[in-house]
Amino acid sequence: MQGVNKTIRNLTLTVLGMFAFGFLLVPIYDVFCEITGLNGKITGPSSLTSEEIAEKEKREILIQFVTHNNESMPWTFKPEISQIKISTGTQYKVIFEFGNPTDQDMMGQVIPSVSPGRGAEYFHKTECFCFEQQKLLAGEKVKLPVIFIVDTNLPPEIGSLSLGYTLFDITEHMADNKVAAL
Repeated sequence: MQGVNKTIRNLTLTVLGMFAFGFLLVPIYDVFCEITGLNGKITGPSSLTSEEIAEKEKREILIQFVTHNNESMPWTFKPEISQIKISTGTQYKVIFEFGNPTDQDMMGQVIPSVSPGRGAEYFHKTECFCFEQQKLLAGEKVKLPVIFIVDTNLPPEIGSLSLGYTLFDITEHMADNKVAAL
C-alpha cells in the first residue's frame, strides 16, 4: 500500500510540475525574446496621438518586408515592395499579395515578428491582415494592406527594421473546430 501511495504522490507531483511548466512557458518565452532580441513580438492594432507624431524627432529608417510560408502552405504570399525608406512618426501603407493556387478553399493565418526585437515596441500597426484569419477560395487572389507608424522614439542605434511574416495553413484546424462546435 505504501508503494502505491508513493507512486500516486509522484505522479501527482509530476502532473502539477508539468502544468506549472506549461503555465510559465509564455512568460519565460517573453523574457527569452527580450534578452536575446529574437522574434520580436508585436501587439494588435494601435495608433499614436498627434503629440507622439510631432515633427520634432523624425528621422529616416529602412523597413524590410520578409514573407515565408510554413512548409505545408501552398499559397503565394509576398509584399508588393521588399523594402521602403520611411520617416518615423508618419503613417505608411504597404500592400501584400495572397494567392490560393489550389483547387480547394483554404484558411490561412499569418504570424508577424519584428527584428531586431527591441524595435517591436516602436512599430505600431493600425491595420494588418495578421489580426485575422484569411479565407481564400480555390484560385482566388487578394491584396491586403499593412498600415503602420514607426514611433519617433525609436532608439537611434536602430537604423532599420525587418517585418517578418510566416503564413500557416489552418484549414484543418478550423474544420475541426466547426465539427467540435456542432
